Amino acid sequence: MSNLEAGRTSVQLVWNDGNAGGAGRPVAWALGELSAALTQKGVHCTTSPTPTGPASLTVEVLTAQEAQGRIGGAEPPAAAESYLVHPDGERITVVGADATGTVYALLELAARVTHAEDPLPALAATRVESGAPAVPVRGIVRSFSSVDEDLPWFHDRTFWTEYLTWIAAARFNRFHLALGMQYNYGADKNGATDNYLCFAYPFLLDVDGFEVRAEGVDAAERDRNLETLRFIAAETKRRGLRFQLGLWNHAYDYGRDSVHRYPIVGIGPDNHADYCRAAIAQLLRAVPEIDGLTFRVHYEGGIHDENHEVFWSAVFEGADSVGRPLEIDMHAKGVDQALLDAVDRPMLSPVLSAKYWAEHLGLPYHQASIRAREAAKPIPPGHSMKGITEFSRRFTRYGYGDFLRDDRKVDLMFRVWPGTQKLLLWGDPAIAAGYGRLATFGGSRGVDVCEPLFFKGRKGSGEPGKRDPYIDPELQLGGHEWIKYRYTYLLWGRLLFDPESDPEVWRRHLRATYGTAAGDVETALSSLSRILPLVTVVHGVGGSNNGYWPEVYVNLATSARVQATHYAFDTDDPKNWGGVSPFDPTTFYAIDEYVADAARGAVSGKYTPLEVAGWIEDLVTEGRKALDRARAASDPTDAQVRRTLIDLEVLVRLGTFFAGKFRSAVDYSTFRATGDPRHLESALAHYRPARDAYASILDVVDGVYQPDMRFGVERSEHGHWSDRLPEIDADVAALAEELAEASPDAARSDLPPVPPRPVEPGVAHVQPPHFERGAPLSLTLEVLAPDSVTGATLHYRHVDQSESFRTTAMQPSGDGGLIGTIDAEYTASSYPLMYFFDVEHRDGGRAMLPGLAPDLSNQPYLTLSALPGAAG
Repeated sequence: MSNLEAGRTSVQLVWNDGNAGGAGRPVAWALGELSAALTQKGVHCTTSPTPTGPASLTVEVLTAQEAQGRIGGAEPPAAAESYLVHPDGERITVVGADATGTVYALLELAARVTHAEDPLPALAATRVESGAPAVPVRGIVRSFSSVDEDLPWFHDRTFWTEYLTWIAAARFNRFHLALGMQYNYGADKNGATDNYLCFAYPFLLDVDGFEVRAEGVDAAERDRNLETLRFIAAETKRRGLRFQLGLWNHAYDYGRDSVHRYPIVGIGPDNHADYCRAAIAQLLRAVPEIDGLTFRVHYEGGIHDENHEVFWSAVFEGADSVGRPLEIDMHAKGVDQALLDAVDRPMLSPVLSAKYWAEHLGLPYHQASIRAREAAKPIPPGHSMKGITEFSRRFTRYGYGDFLRDDRKVDLMFRVWPGTQKLLLWGDPAIAAGYGRLATFGGSRGVDVCEPLFFKGRKGSGEPGKRDPYIDPELQLGGHEWIKYRYTYLLWGRLLFDPESDPEVWRRHLRATYGTAAGDVETALSSLSRILPLVTVVHGVGGSNNGYWPEVYVNLATSARVQATHYAFDTDDPKNWGGVSPFDPTTFYAIDEYVADAARGAVSGKYTPLEVAGWIEDLVTEGRKALDRARAASDPTDAQVRRTLIDLEVLVRLGTFFAGKFRSAVDYSTFRATGDPRHLESALAHYRPARDAYASILDVVDGVYQPDMRFGVERSEHGHWSDRLPEIDADVAALAEELAEASPDAARSDLPPVPPRPVEPGVAHVQPPHFERGAPLSLTLEVLAPDSVTGATLHYRHVDQSESFRTTAMQPSGDGGLIGTIDAEYTASSYPLMYFFDVEHRDGGRAMLPGLAPDLSNQPYLTLSALPGAAG
């Protein structure tokens, strides 16, 4: 009779911490989590170096070295953060390649216990399982942006232990606490007011040899801040995560008549660099758990672009002097060779961190091309402060720039900024898995994800007690607002670790949270969470997160009679919907561009705004049906259920609004091109219900959210959906006015019919394994539908966003296929190549290969690396 059949309800956790060395603390913590989960379920649990007697089940933790020859012939895991769970009868052996891998395995067992009705059979049913990370860097970024809203959670140790535990269980491996990220020196119109922990050193340290301090912060408060930072770092490391401290600002005075709440005294141009050199060294010694530092090294971090390497060399020297290995994460915007030379020091490992989709959440692929306005420009006289960032290397602002050459000496990673969604619950497994597959694009290291509610209270907009966005007391979260977004963290972390994760990983959480409505909540969130990232990609009206917030959208007019003011600084002429460039103008059409091509019968394979509108409508339909089912099956008195259903209702209405706007803007652009007022009538017919959908958000959120949700002081950083409605109404009224003035006798004119996109591209392509530098590269298509396909165009460029795509018409290959060749001069480069095909059909329809999949979560182009060892 087995121990389980005998009814024993005890588990032995066997672990020899004496063999673990410095890795012991995270493993001991994870064993504690498993033990607590078992105890909570009524199972007696013991932990010892060796088995102590009969038990229902034994869980033994071995190092990879100890496991050699002891796990049924299986090879112990070797890759960083990998693990193996090996059951054998009433014993489960857990082997980690390192402490982090062991932690992941133990926390997975703890999750199974937590979500099981009967934990011991659930554990006993464990099968052989292994895991290894797909993405080396999987980070969460949390910003301290407001002394009024953030100081409470900063010092709340209960918050930290719960939050960091969830982050670790979600399999993030890096926590980035960002200080000073809330202000952009030289770009903020009104300077800085709430500068608490912005220029961080004097809020944490009394630096030896200097009399620098923050007025209003006494020694006791300063010491408490440092002690809290030490606690956060230690708790992060205890869970097996790396601790990254972001010091995003090095300006001690923001100028522009700034009225700092905590003026920094005792510092000036003569001692600034020396103070920072000494301060960074003292901070690193005071907090030995700091694994790396993130710096904003362009002018918005407080150091002018001109001769920036002089200041940063001092800071890097201070970090290097501590004598321990440190990762130096340099925000990539504006980085040049002088900075790379300055950071080249023995103990420092530099990494550049680029923005993934400007300052927003987009689809998982990296934009095939950046907007034309991001191209490099000559530096005008008098612009030395921001000459590199805004002019000569402007193309580094919103993507990977020219940093992905194969012979680079500095690693690259990405950061997902908080522009698209700051507030509403997000959860799409398809998009999260897409990021898990594509965050390592070009050999990059991974991604930092800026968490929900990022920048709440930014730029002095915070108020005491207003961190929680809810005014409904039944929905408020009592200072632990992150709990609403546990599903968001879980999807990002687990699917960055393994894009092929078993859906049970998140579905058990959904069942525990939503009960019988779990499946419908999953479907509704997945469909509706895909809408705003898609809108962001196609409607690239502003790259900065403070200037464009699709979730609480400041209207850009469709009518040319309404003058754009808010978006005027960051979008092209004409400044209305028709003129807006997508963030990826190679894959998606701008509206006026599409209408112009349609008018001349030359629509390419790019995705059209009408196709985008159709996709959004389909997502709304699917999400709406699932939402209705979820409402019927869920507990309406549960606070998290209410929060979720409210947010889903808002997303349904936002999707309806944006789909209608795309259709209306196409109609309006067609009216402008043809003069036929029927198209203006159609524009209004699409816009009015879109407007009504946006207006109906007010009924959903009445009494729910703050009337002014403050993420900053700019128009797109704060406010409420109700604030946006008057401008939408003014736009509708302007279109109606144009229609009233249109001549009823105007000639009827329409665009030539646009052939539909073929259901199948009609061709197939086998990607070669590599290309040879300095040799011609021929790419071929097999024609699967010879009666339909009439030709194709090859689009290609280096993996360098400072370049434009080149094209070549593909020629018959002699075997019924098509062939296109990239010449030897172009392949003689240190960059990988990227390419796609625009396929022409006999009826005029065009298809992109590979194009986007139905879930919008793949890469619509192919990348190709050079033959290893080939000369460049």
